[in-house]
Amino acid sequence: MIEAPFRAHHSLLFTVAYEMLGSATDAEEVVHETRLRWAELDSAARESVEDPRAYLLRTVTRACLDRLRALTRRRRDYVGTWLPEPLLTSPDVAEDSELAENMSFATLTVLETLHPTERAVFVLREVFRTPYDEIAAAVDRTPAAVRQIARRARDHVDARRPRTRASRAEQQALVERFLTALRDGDLWALLDVLAPEVVAVADGGGIVTAFHHPIEGVGLVARLLVRPADRNGTFEPVWLNGAPAVRHNLDGVPHGALVPDIEDGRITRIYAVRNPHKLSHLDEEAPISR
Repeated sequence: MIEAPFRAHHSLLFTVAYEMLGSATDAEEVVHETRLRWAELDSAARESVEDPRAYLLRTVTRACLDRLRALTRRRRDYVGTWLPEPLLTSPDVAEDSELAENMSFATLTVLETLHPTERAVFVLREVFRTPYDEIAAAVDRTPAAVRQIARRARDHVDARRPRTRASRAEQQALVERFLTALRDGDLWALLDVLAPEVVAVADGGGIVTAFHHPIEGVGLVARLLVRPADRNGTFEPVWLNGAPAVRHNLDGVPHGALVPDIEDGRITRIYAVRNPHKLSHLDEEAPISR
């Protein structure tokens, strides 16, 4: 009975934590901390909780804020570009278009530019439709202040993430062509699926080789993708963060993830995650829900 409320809301808590932190590893740790805090309550305290969902959501939000402030300082010293940790998701996640958009790499990288409290408010309000008074209790602000923060954060994110999204069918078709071109090392096929102004961003975390600055332009990006050094191993289709993507394997072990961003029928941005510490969640579907 003690674990029942936590088990009922585990997927929600993980999704909230991941959206706030951009890291599945950190999200799992925060959710585990929340579970321990719930278990440590005496029976009288647990029985006094009228809404376990709101209580657990408030607890995980506060833990995320504490961790996010520490992570923000750490990421300033990160070697190269910091990218979110990719999540293996079911194709069904894409059916919730709003959730898929908000957990996309494009949105998560924009969320990195928000202040921790702004990020928490945006995630709770825009992604999970949490009432303003519940958010206020979680972030120690008044409901009126939370409304202002939510509006400011929404304007910030809307101004920076892609304005148009491809349909699920369009994404799948284009990523299949991208995958075939990668497997064949076909430069001309890549030129056909990449936008002229395509940008490639890589995250090696200073652990493996990766370019530290974005690479811009279809010619440079296409040639980079067909370099022999980057084509060892195999490429396979996966669903990452609610969208079709590509997993790069060496000897059956994840060596990288390529997450394309698509607009107007072309790939406009490629997020290449190569930091091995960020590839540990590519073998098991993440517990995502709203």
